[in-house]
Amino acid sequence: MTIKRDQTLIASIQRAVHLIDVVANARRPVLVKALAQESGLSLGTTYNIVRTLIHEGYLRQEPDGLVLGGRFPSLRPENDEGVFLARVRSSLRRVTAELGATSYLSRFSNGEVDIVDIVDAAPSPRVELWVGINNSAHATALGKQILTELDTDGRLDYLSRHPLAQLTSHTISNRRTLLEELDHHPESAIDRQEYAIGFTCIAVPVRSPGLIASLAVSLPSDLKALDPEAIVRRLQTFAGKLSVQLGADRFGQFTI
Repeated sequence: MTIKRDQTLIASIQRAVHLIDVVANARRPVLVKALAQESGLSLGTTYNIVRTLIHEGYLRQEPDGLVLGGRFPSLRPENDEGVFLARVRSSLRRVTAELGATSYLSRFSNGEVDIVDIVDAAPSPRVELWVGINNSAHATALGKQILTELDTDGRLDYLSRHPLAQLTSHTISNRRTLLEELDHHPESAIDRQEYAIGFTCIAVPVRSPGLIASLAVSLPSDLKALDPEAIVRRLQTFAGKLSVQLGADRFGQFTI
């Protein structure tokens, strides 16, 4: 007589893994309430599991929601947005802490420039994005740095689909002038009040296999201590480290 033994599944572990999976696939930090709705768990149960996962380092609480924590094993496919966001958020927090400036990361995806994440600095709040990045890449360091990374055909294609709107009196709206600037400054980009009056934005490339991205900060243009060259050097250090992390993630070689 053969006795059939059912597998014993531990419900609490199943719930925890499901919550991690939701965060790992989210493009933005996830609020606990949204996590409860997505998972079908009660809010109280979700809070209890989340507290445990934060304590153990598998999730991390950010001001705007949850991202993956430092102990999360990097064994997931390269297209998991949550893994990408967790790496980016950690880097942006370090940039903001050191430079005291709001930091940004943008990337080129499906033919468009998108902002991936922003970490605010209390003394230097983010620039109000009154025009979407898709329609203002030519007027932002974030966008100009990505345009610099594209080949000639890629730049012309993008610019043919996005007119160079004159957002401020400082905006470069002439295509030839913009292309000349991109050619002359491949390793960094700057906009001096080209997107918003009173703000200067500085960006550097983040280069990784299959990824075109830029790391940037924004600062008040009248800041006395504003030293663009020094900021570029610091950003390049952060961007280099992030490039290594993201590149290793894609080949499954990075360990936390």
